[in-house]
Amino acid sequence: MRGRLLPGEVLVFTAYLTSLYKPLRTLARISSQYTRALASAERIGAILDLEPENPEDESGIVVDQLRGEITFENVCFRYDPGAAGGPALRDISFHIRAGESVALVGPSGAGKSTIANLLLAFYQPDSGRILIDGQDIRRYQRSALRRRIGVVLQESILVGASVRENITYGKPEASDLEIEEAARAAAAHGFITRLPQGYETIIGERGSSLSGGQRQRICLARAIIKQPPILILDEPTSAIDAESAELIREALDQINRHRTVIVISHHFAAIERFNRILVLRDGQLVESGTHAQLLALNGYYRHLFNLQNRPDAQR
Repeated sequence: MRGRLLPGEVLVFTAYLTSLYKPLRTLARISSQYTRALASAERIGAILDLEPENPEDESGIVVDQLRGEITFENVCFRYDPGAAGGPALRDISFHIRAGESVALVGPSGAGKSTIANLLLAFYQPDSGRILIDGQDIRRYQRSALRRRIGVVLQESILVGASVRENITYGKPEASDLEIEEAARAAAAHGFITRLPQGYETIIGERGSSLSGGQRQRICLARAIIKQPPILILDEPTSAIDAESAELIREALDQINRHRTVIVISHHFAAIERFNRILVLRDGQLVESGTHAQLLALNGYYRHLFNLQNRPDAQR
């Protein structure tokens, strides 16, 4: 305005200009974050407003104890009735005695995980029946039934809390003794006691401070602490090292003595000691028996076993 500009005034002007840029950039980011948050909030609201396809039957049987006997009677199921392709399960029938350990094997898409999903009543079969202890599972209250079934998924699901809290999600009121017994049963107590704060150690989001085998054993302890009469494990040793896998197999040998155990597996070395193996192919049950019996049949199970044990498959 005066036709001149002193060096100090240039520095002051530049400083003010720099200070102005930061809040303007922040405002731009806030606007973008607000738009994303608004869209996310709308989506969350839409999900929360969804009505269940099969509402909970409040008059259903509230189950306190189960023996663990499981029967599939001519079960057929298709995830999307209008979609192309065949059903996920085709006329599946089998019986699992209480306390029996059973492995489900077969290629991807054979129907192994579908059996677990139906057993947990996430879906209803299109035809046929699923019985637990002689009762059609549709007669049970789903929430009560699921509390009596323990599940360990292939991908470990842990939260950024202490080891103790992650284990007791399976039973919030569990005592210290129950927590330790569950950890010992899952072959986890040893490594937990070596952590900086033991059971009080914060393990990070998704268990980021632990190895894959350690995460899986904590998940197994969380399932065991419920003392479920039925335990479902989906590929419990697929993504961990050989030593951790052997520890989990030893833990399963102990667990198998007290409850019905169903393991979904692609690794034949992990299932040789099971009471029975159910072999699935294209949604159908094609073979059933012990490891030795199925090898002697020289059928589809033997074919899968040979494929996995080829020299090039080991590399």
